[in-house]
Amino acid sequence: MDMWWKVGLVLVMCSGLTSSEAREEYRDSSPRNAMLRAPVETLDFGFVPSVVYETHAYYEPGPIGILFHMVHAFLYVVQPNPFPKDLIVKMVQQNMGGIKGDDYKKPENVVLLLQGIYYELGFIVLSVLGVIFVLLMPIVGLFFCVCRCCENCGGEMHQRQKKNGDCLRGFYMATLIATSVFLTVGVTVAYAANQNITNQIKSTRRLVSTNIRDLKSFANYTPTQIDYLSAQYTTAKNKVLSDLDNIGTLLGGQIHNQLEREVMPALDNALRVTAAMRETKESLESVTTSLEILQEGTGRLQNSLQSERVSLSNTLNDPACSNGDVTHTCNTIRGTLSQIALSANFHGLPDVEAPLANLDAVLKTDLSNIVQKGYTSFNDTSRMVSEQTREIVSEVKGLLDRSGQEIIGFTRMFPIEPALENFTKFLTDSQKNIEAFYPQIDQLDFYRWIGCVVICCMVVLVLTFNFLGLLCGSCGYDKNATPTTRGCLSNTGGNLLMASVGFSFIFSWVLMGVVVTTFVVGGNIEKLMCEPLANRQIFKIIDTPYMVHPAKKNFLPAMLFQDPNIDLTIGSMYRDCYDNNGLYSALQLETKFNFNRFLNATVYNPELNKIFNSVNVDLQGMVLLEQEGKDNLIDFANTGVGDIDYQAYLTEVNKGVTVVDLLSYANELEAQADQLPRGALENALKGHASSIRQIHKDQVVPMEQAMGTLSQSIKLLQKTSRELPIKVTNVLNAIEAAEYLIANNASNVVKQETDKFIKKIVGYFSQYTEWAKHSLEMEVAQCKPISNIIDSLEIVACSFIVDSVNTFWFGLGGCCLLLIPSIIMSVKLAKFYRRMDTEDVYDDGTENWS
Repeated sequence: MDMWWKVGLVLVMCSGLTSSEAREEYRDSSPRNAMLRAPVETLDFGFVPSVVYETHAYYEPGPIGILFHMVHAFLYVVQPNPFPKDLIVKMVQQNMGGIKGDDYKKPENVVLLLQGIYYELGFIVLSVLGVIFVLLMPIVGLFFCVCRCCENCGGEMHQRQKKNGDCLRGFYMATLIATSVFLTVGVTVAYAANQNITNQIKSTRRLVSTNIRDLKSFANYTPTQIDYLSAQYTTAKNKVLSDLDNIGTLLGGQIHNQLEREVMPALDNALRVTAAMRETKESLESVTTSLEILQEGTGRLQNSLQSERVSLSNTLNDPACSNGDVTHTCNTIRGTLSQIALSANFHGLPDVEAPLANLDAVLKTDLSNIVQKGYTSFNDTSRMVSEQTREIVSEVKGLLDRSGQEIIGFTRMFPIEPALENFTKFLTDSQKNIEAFYPQIDQLDFYRWIGCVVICCMVVLVLTFNFLGLLCGSCGYDKNATPTTRGCLSNTGGNLLMASVGFSFIFSWVLMGVVVTTFVVGGNIEKLMCEPLANRQIFKIIDTPYMVHPAKKNFLPAMLFQDPNIDLTIGSMYRDCYDNNGLYSALQLETKFNFNRFLNATVYNPELNKIFNSVNVDLQGMVLLEQEGKDNLIDFANTGVGDIDYQAYLTEVNKGVTVVDLLSYANELEAQADQLPRGALENALKGHASSIRQIHKDQVVPMEQAMGTLSQSIKLLQKTSRELPIKVTNVLNAIEAAEYLIANNASNVVKQETDKFIKKIVGYFSQYTEWAKHSLEMEVAQCKPISNIIDSLEIVACSFIVDSVNTFWFGLGGCCLLLIPSIIMSVKLAKFYRRMDTEDVYDDGTENWS
């Protein structure tokens, strides 16, 4: 335990170095609190170098654990009351200065004494019974010996005849055998407990060795962990520097994304108007071309149709048509001659040369190039942001470098490494001093082991005489022999049993004295020390305010920090160390060494906040569409496309090329010719049908195709002419609105996105400070070795020693109690084995000795 206090003081020395007045210079971390954290990329700070401690402060007793549980159950029966925490606290606090004079007669002390007696009632009762046993057994043995020598109390060598003699002998023998067996079990339990202490000496050495190695590992790894903690500021700093180097892309990109919802649709619509200009020109050119083709084709087709009409009319004037059978057919055909004529007249349609010329003049200005300049100007936001924040970025980089140096310098302000080196040297010296006591411990344990074996041998001696007496008596017993004629072997068995009785009287009170002593000491240590240590109730006593010192509220912080008002207890420190948390958290060092406040004050420097708030991005120099482009849009709307007589075009296009479909007309003509008698007229009419088909193929089909193209172009132009004013107006309005947004309202967008960017930067520092806080509390200087020391002390003192001592008196106490029936049964049974001096004689001459 002395070693534990020394270790604790050394650990405290390491933490006590933090009492520097530099803590008072910490600045408030309100800049960080004033900024809302924005979602940021999660940084990877890696893992604090960890140490694997060797000590496993856990003990599994194995088979002997069953005996330990039996002893615990027995002690619970003896002492079922809960741990008297309040009683102990009152006794200590009321008698802090010691009991003087008649203080014990004070009512409060009398009450506490009665409460203590009530708590110890089970131990007191059993101890009194044990003392009575110790006092009476020698006296009873003495009187028994005297009476036997005076041939009283069964001392006469005469056995009376009894009808149930064989049954009594069998009962006595069976009872003595059972008693001897239980005695054997009891002495075996005592010997096993004795041997267990010796066996655990090596485990004790292993625990001492591993605990010291763990403390050395704790001391060796702590500086490395602290250096790693401070070095990881570079991770956050590098990420911040990376974002600052890419501020144009990050901040400018976000500003661009916010503005593009207004800007990009306006520029896209302007670019689509450029495409509409080209489409309109193509449509006008298509109208001009198609109109020329139709006008030229109309003249040729009209001549061809006129010639075919005249030729067909001449054929119908042939005398063959005057024949009565064909007259009707010829007249029918003659009546359709007027259908072979043009339907549409394209010569009267107005041309589109004027709008086309105006459009050519508009297209001389490259509107698409002007719009592309707008795109380029808008996409140049990132470069503008980079140029306008270059000086700010440079200032922030310098400030971050200074903050990193401050953190590293602060962690090296205190001589932690020399203190830990001294601690390691202290551990090495302590281990050598402890190991120097190992031979003496082994020697003392050997003497203890011999003493316990001697005590067990007292019981073994009684058992030896019991078993030898039973063996000799049983083997030498002859039921046909009279009490006076019993054999030597049987008589020897009886004498051995009487010797067992004598040794029982001699040793039983000594054994009971050992049992009572170890029972009172070991049982109370188990109930008042080991059990509360196992369930940590003992910490509640030590941590009771003003318990250790009447003027100091909390004992541990008063010893460590000279500040008894800090809410630090041994129980809380043990729990933190048991969970392998950091020493910073276990000792609540933030009360004296607030590293988190220092980090906040260093990382969230007010100067850094001031620099970030000075970020200002001006986009007023951005031009989306030059005036030339706007004028070009207006000129496009005024090209005269809307003045074209589209209805006249559509009217002529919808008429068709000819009055009648020439193919249908030719097919009908050929069908009528087939109704005529074979001859020249039939052949002539079929020839005309063929000519009409040829005219359709060579002239009408090209004209129909040109009419289709003309119709499509006219409809497209008509649609464009209706939408053009609105479309151009909307484009101009959208451009003006976007330019107004950039010139007047972009500052709000810039401020909003700048705040987000700053919060993102601050978010990286927040991640570092949170990680540093968590690592400092949970991973740096993990104090599991401290709780392992307490657990190891519990294992050695309670599991190795107290449990074994209690098991020893438990087995030995059972033997002491069993010696009483062993004495009685041995005396009774010896009467059946020993050779008597006299015997009973019967008149009828029959004998029945037993």
